[in-house]
This record gives sequence, structure tokens and C-alpha cells, in this order.
Amino acid sequence: MNLPKGPESLCFDKDVFMKDDFDVDQFVAECRKQVQLEEMREDLELYYKLLKTAMVELINKDYADFVNLSTNLVGMDKALNQLSVPLGQLREEVMSLRSCVSEVIQAIDVQLSKQEDLQKKKVCVLRLIQVVRSVEKIEKILNSQNPKESNSLEISSPPLAGQILERIATEFNQLQFHAVQSKGMPLLDKVRPRIAGITSMLQRSLEGLLIEGLQTSNVDMVRHCLRTYATIDKTRDAEALVGQVLVKPFMDQVIVEEVVKSSPNGLQVLYSRLLEFVPHHCRLLREVTGGAISSDKADIVPGYDFLVNSVWPEMVKGIEERLSYLFNPGNPDIFYERYSASTEFVRRFERQCSSQASVRRLRAHPSYVGFHNKWNLPVYFQLRYKEIAGSLENAISDGLQAAPASSAYHLQASASLWSCLTRCWADKIYLPQLAHRFWKLTLQLYSRYGTFLDEVLTKTALLEASKEPARALPSSASSTSSRTSVEETGSESGSPTSLSTKKLVRVAADVQKLQEQLPEVTEMVRRRLEAIGFTNFAIVEEALADSKGCLTSSIPALSTRMTQQLSERSCRFLKNASEVPRLYRRTNKEAPVRASAYMDNALQPLHQLLTDSTGLVDAATARQWLRVTLSECTQRYYETISEVLSSVRKMEESLKRLKQARKGATASTGGGGGAAGTNGGPSDDAKIRLQLALDVEYLGEQIQKMGLDPADVSMFSALMELVKEARDLGEHNP
Repeated sequence: MNLPKGPESLCFDKDVFMKDDFDVDQFVAECRKQVQLEEMREDLELYYKLLKTAMVELINKDYADFVNLSTNLVGMDKALNQLSVPLGQLREEVMSLRSCVSEVIQAIDVQLSKQEDLQKKKVCVLRLIQVVRSVEKIEKILNSQNPKESNSLEISSPPLAGQILERIATEFNQLQFHAVQSKGMPLLDKVRPRIAGITSMLQRSLEGLLIEGLQTSNVDMVRHCLRTYATIDKTRDAEALVGQVLVKPFMDQVIVEEVVKSSPNGLQVLYSRLLEFVPHHCRLLREVTGGAISSDKADIVPGYDFLVNSVWPEMVKGIEERLSYLFNPGNPDIFYERYSASTEFVRRFERQCSSQASVRRLRAHPSYVGFHNKWNLPVYFQLRYKEIAGSLENAISDGLQAAPASSAYHLQASASLWSCLTRCWADKIYLPQLAHRFWKLTLQLYSRYGTFLDEVLTKTALLEASKEPARALPSSASSTSSRTSVEETGSESGSPTSLSTKKLVRVAADVQKLQEQLPEVTEMVRRRLEAIGFTNFAIVEEALADSKGCLTSSIPALSTRMTQQLSERSCRFLKNASEVPRLYRRTNKEAPVRASAYMDNALQPLHQLLTDSTGLVDAATARQWLRVTLSECTQRYYETISEVLSSVRKMEESLKRLKQARKGATASTGGGGGAAGTNGGPSDDAKIRLQLALDVEYLGEQIQKMGLDPADVSMFSALMELVKEARDLGEHNP
């Protein structure tokens, strides 16, 4: 039934209503992707009206037939009754015919089954006849070679000649084929002893012929013999015979424990002797089977691989039985030497194989796989892991102990890390088969060192934060004694939980050194991985970049610790600026001409940092430490001087009020902070302001000597403005 066509503007296809799997929910969901619900409802109402109109037109079109339907059906029941009788008779006739045809088909099937069974039996009989004929033919050939009346299949019978064996082998091959096809037949069981006798004679003759050919180096005899083995599908028997007769005696003679222990390179000597077996004793076999360059391709016997199936298994068996201690991984250094020599021996043996296919067969051989599995590489790596990671852990357990003078690093832990990284990929330690494990260990070493730095910096900060802050040294202390105290409190001989600036500089220097040497590690790893065919070095570089991040992550904490420690040490002396008023008030002291002694003491740790960091860390890092430290110190120094000047100003105002109250009284010499000096010089307050100004100016000079611009130091400009304003005030108000 065709639905009426609707307007082109409808949001749906009219044919969707005629689908068997029409679903209302899916229809609404699809329409909502195109239009809103209101528009969809309008389109549905429009099409509904079209359907009603089409239905009315359809009814009107066939209305006459619809009205005459009852008239046309008059008498139809009688006509149907008249047809039912002949149709029943026809049905019975068809069923009868069908039954007859089925019986004929069944009879034919039975005859065909009997014929098929006869055919199978005929084939079996023919096979058995062929088996008997082959047995008789072979026995006839054997009897012709042994004219005696006795049984020609006796064990004492002499071996057969090569050409006769080939004739027998060809017939025997057919015999075997037909015997397999006739398995289970009674006649075959009767003939089986004769077949066994033929098999025994054939194998004995082949073995004798092969041994004789190898002993006499008779190429034709060996070729006939191997071709006969191939004809009867016994190539593996020939390879096993060569292994037992030719290979095993040599291995028993050469593989001796005394040879290995006779000299440091005894194992290499043994392997060299084993490799000499192939060119010296397998030349004939390789020439016949096509394994030698001089082989005549037109006359080779295919299907043999004596190196893989005869020589290699006997070699491995001799090594595993007589030199089993070679595989002991207890001493990793000795294990490495033995394993390296053994893998080189395997590679040299593979080069003796005649083709790539032969190499693939060798690598798939069970004895090859078993030989490689004998070497317990996971245990070897665990020993190396314990050895390498243990040395780093021992160095880390000693904390920030200094490295030997000959080391390129300043901390023992850093020197140990570099040593461990290089050992992972060094000769006599690294093995290509363990590349993935040594790669993982490399990343673990970087991570462990980064964690060590974080732990040291974090623990030290927490321990020192829990202590009481040190008191500021008295201002009466001499410059020399004060400087000595500073060095003692921050030196390496202090508390074991304290980190001196020297140690922090060494840590920073080692971190920079390790980051600079990261390309060396990358190249070291790249060289090893390229040797094993790895090419995705982007992953390696990305992982090493993450390892570099482990080192870089400790730099902010280190810098914070450095600047915090320097700030604390410097600010202890900068606080002595609050003692300046006591030095000049009522002391009748001369006006200052130089900076206070506490300023040298406060700047001494910063100068010492420059000295300690020279040649260790780059100048930019040292300047950054100084900039942050000076900014912190200047901020706190600004607060101290502001308090001093505020106190001086309050004292001046108090004295002025007192002076006004006394009115006519004359102030005694040096009797007040605002009073003039005894010689008419500047007042005590002016001296205080002058001293503070000299101190700040000296600070600016020292900042420049440190290689910094005072303008880059936070709050220094404000500090200069503060003391300049105070100095001008003192000069205008003597």
C-alpha cells in the first residue's frame, strides 16, 4: 500500500510509518532533533488530514464493488461443495504415488549402500594385497642378497648396499602407506611380524651404512643412506644416530670441568673447542645436505639439519650435565662473565647455520629454549639491584656527608647516584636481556634521590621551626666575636639537624651538576637500546625529563630554605638598629662617620654565600638567593628603623613640651635627646638619624658590591627615602 505524498516541508518521511520496526519514541526523538514539538505536531495534523482525504477517495473509487460484494457471493457455497469431491480423490492419488516413489528411493539407497560397502571392502582388499606384495617383493630382494637357505632377516645378516637399500626403501614407503590405511584388518596382524623384521633389517642396514660412510668419508654412501632415510620418513632417526655416534663421543671428551677451571678464560677455551666440531667433523654431512657453500645443489639431500637436531642438543646436554654450576647466579660478577661467554658462544654457533631458516629452527628448538632458561636472569638482576640501590641507600643514610675530594660532586649521596646510574649501563653489569629492568632502576634512582632531598629539606625545616628563635647578640659585642658566633651557629659543626649555607650550596651545585649530566645518561641509554633494536626514544627522553623534574622539584624548597636561613642570620643583627639611640643619647658621643658594626655582621652571611657559591652554582642562582634574602631583610629592617625613628620623634616632642613647660629653664648639657651637644654640635637625635642613614647607605653600597642593583631589592628605595627624610629633619632641627 502506498501512502499519499505530503508537502516537502514535513519534518519526517512518510515511509517511516510503514516499517515493521516502527517505534513511536524513536520517531519523536528523531523529529525533535530537527524541529520543536509544536512544529512536529502541526506537521502530523497536516498529514493526518491528507490520510483521511486519501481514505475517503479510496472508498469512493471502489464503492460500487463494495456494494455488489454480497450479490457476487450468491451460490459460491454450492460451487465449493462440487469441487471438494474431485479434490479429495486427487489428494488420495497423489499420496499413493508419493508412497510408491518413497519405496523405490529406499530400495535404491539400500543398493547404493551395499555397493559403497563393497567398494570400501574392495579398496581394503587391494591395500592388503599391496601390503602382501610389498612384503614379498622386499623379502625377495633380501633373499637375492642372501643366497643361504636360512632366514634372510636374521640379526646376523650383513648390512645391505646403498642402491639396494634405496629400492627397498621405496617399496617400504609404499608398504608403510598401505599398512597405515589397512589398520585394524586381521590379515595385517598376520603380516605384521614380517613387516617388523623388514623394518629392523632396514634400520640396522641404514645405521651401519651411515656409520660406515661417515667413518670412511664416503660421500656417495652417506648420500644414498640419507636419501633412503628421507624416503621412509625417518630423517629424525638419522639425525639422532649422528648425535649419538658422531657428536656425543666428541662432547664427552671435550666438555670437561678441568678445562673450565684451568684458567680465567677456561670457559671461552671450551666454547672455542666446541665450535671447532662443526667445520672439522660435520663437513661431509653439510656438503651432502646443502649446508656447505661447496654443495652441489643438484645432488643434495634436503630435509636435514644436523647442526640443529644433532650437534646442538648434544652440546647443550653435555654442558648442562657436566657444567651445571655455570648457571649458578650467586656471584653476579662470575655469572656475568659466564653468561656473556655463553651468549657469544650461541651467536657464533648460529653463524655456522646454513641459512636464516636454520637459525629460526635452532631458536625454536626445545634445547635452545631450555639452555637460555637455565640462566636465571631475574635473580642476577635482583643481586645487582641490591648492590646498586643498596649503595645509594647507604650514602643517603649518611645524610649530607661530603664526597671525596676526587669526586666531581660535593655530596656523597650525589656521587653515589651518578655512580649507580653509570653502573646500570656499564660493561660487566648491563645485560641486553635485562634492559627494561635496568631502565626502570635508572628512573627509580632519580626518584629516590629527589625524595631524599625533599625529606632532608622538609625535616630540617620542621625541626628548626620547633626550636626557640636565637637571641640577638648584644650590641656591645665586638665585630670579630660577633662574626665568630655567626659562623659557629651556621657551620657544619653545629647541630646535626641544621643545614649550613655551605651544605645548601653543595646540594644546589650537585642538583645542577646532575641536570647538566642528564644528556650523558640519555646518550648512554640510547646507545644500549639501539643495540637491541629499540627505536621509540621519544618515550625515553620524556621519562628522563620527568626524572629531571624530580631533581628540579627540590630546588624551590632548597631556595626557600637558603633564603630563610640567610634572612634569619642577617636579621638577628639588623635588629640591633634599635640599640642605636642608646649609643648616642646622653653619651656625649661624637657624630658618626661610618656604618655601625652590626651592619657588617648582618651582611657577613651574604658575603660568605658569594664566597661559598663561587664555582659551584651559576651566578644567576646565587644572585637570586641574595635578592630574595635582601628583600626580606630590608622589609624587616625597614620596620625596625621605622620604630626607632618613631620613638626618636616621640622623644623629641616630649622634650619640647617639657621645655615649654619650664619656659625659662635652661637645658643642661646633654640633658635631653633633643638638646644640642656640649660643643654646640648636632643633637643626640640628629646623631641617631645620621647613624641610621649611614647604615642604610652602607647597605646600598654592599648590595652593589654583591653584583645587585639596589633598586631590584624590595623596600630598599623606601628605606632610603625614610632615612633621608629623617636625616634632613635632624639637620634642620639641631
